[in-house]
Amino acid sequence: MPMYEYKCLDCGKEATLALTLKDHDSGAVTCPSCKSKRMEQLISSVMAKTSRKS
Repeated sequence: MPMYEYKCLDCGKEATLALTLKDHDSGAVTCPSCKSKRMEQLISSVMAKTSRKS
């Protein structure tokens, strides 16, 4: 599941959430701290882990 970074516009806390694409696209994101639905997605870098065969 993809990880997304959000900031709550009510309490100001940031959270990294694992969301399905359906949940992310629908905007159904709730702050884990104060349960507010006023969340703003932050721009973050993408990390990928790959294996290297020697």
